[in-house]
Amino acid sequence: MPKYDIRILTPAWQDIERIADVHMLSVGPKSAEAITNKLMGKIELLLEQPLMGALHSDEFLAMRQFRKMICGNYIIIYKLVDTTVFIYRVVDGRTNYLKLFY
Repeated sequence: MPKYDIRILTPAWQDIERIADVHMLSVGPKSAEAITNKLMGKIELLLEQPLMGALHSDEFLAMRQFRKMICGNYIIIYKLVDTTVFIYRVVDGRTNYLKLFY
């Protein structure tokens, strides 16, 4: 099975850091570490199976080949370009995150 590259773009890294900060402040360091590990573990799954996430249900994003993968309350939004998986955003699915793309 081919191995793919993963590129986590700056906005996605910032998203992950914000999520960890929220967990750190509300629950503590173990929670921050756990959610970060969970998100990174999901992202690492894309190394072997980059199409495991569904095309995004939003028509605008789907037409641009964005995919999504659910991780608890969070959604990892990414796109496969050739053999590279680009992670664009990691967002809270309970928010109006689509505004980030329009």
